[in-house]
Amino acid sequence: SAAGTCRIRRWCRGTSAESCMYLPLNSSAPVIDILRGIIVQSGNDASKAIAEHMAGTESAFAEVMNKEAARVGMKNTHFVNATGLPDPAHKASARDLAVLARAIIHDSSEYYPIYAEKEFKFNNIKQGNRNALLYTDPTVDGLKTGHTGEAGYCLTASAKRNGMRLISVVMGAKSMQARADQTRALFNWGFSSFEQAKPQAGGVAVAKPAVRFGKVDVVDVGLAEDLNVIIPKGQAKNLQTTTQLNEDITAPIAKGAVLGKLVVSLGGQTVAEQPLLAMEPVEEAGFFKRLWQRILGWFK
Repeated sequence: SAAGTCRIRRWCRGTSAESCMYLPLNSSAPVIDILRGIIVQSGNDASKAIAEHMAGTESAFAEVMNKEAARVGMKNTHFVNATGLPDPAHKASARDLAVLARAIIHDSSEYYPIYAEKEFKFNNIKQGNRNALLYTDPTVDGLKTGHTGEAGYCLTASAKRNGMRLISVVMGAKSMQARADQTRALFNWGFSSFEQAKPQAGGVAVAKPAVRFGKVDVVDVGLAEDLNVIIPKGQAKNLQTTTQLNEDITAPIAKGAVLGKLVVSLGGQTVAEQPLLAMEPVEEAGFFKRLWQRILGWFK
């Protein structure tokens, strides 16, 4: 929990070239401060400390990271350490970093504002956020910089303009300024070329599939929240939605149970998929109704 305390059990610094938040050996610090040390100050010592705090060892934490990467849909990533420092087996694609950024924004919204903090002071040492766009573009509110000799200067960033959020990933830039300039150019192109559309609102019935052996014969299914998609400007009218329902929908059904999915496509290409959920529970029918439905089923 971010409300807990992290014990600094060993000297976590590597080489003098590594960025750090200057955690004192054999000390304790609030987990939320350690998170700020990672996010704002790019502290490798903070990354190693939180790894040991959560998993016991850095290698064990890397395995936790790999499981989480698979869960959120990162398909070309493998972690072997908590810092991202070079290792032949440590890798991540640009697309996967965008997938991770989206997951952080969506699933960890209570912590996401930390990515926009321009500075953090710990142990009487104040350090600034290395994301240069935070100082020049008010629409940028995250996420994370990185640099090694092998990877170059990297920046995964997010910006929100007129209600639409975009994520940019730049890797292998030649300098801090270059990664900022390339990210700015990507955002300017993205916001001028694409728009956000809402092909389906959440909380309303999309379909009413039949229910076997239920006290009621049909159930409303819909989305948990509004479905928004980013598409080329002027293409909203060409969006198509289709429902794909489970073949066997049988009571009892809990509210929120997944009974199918809604597929949004543009020009024959799928642009989004969202699960269709039962909007209310359906109780199992009594014995005689179930028996009657079974008898009818034999004659179909």
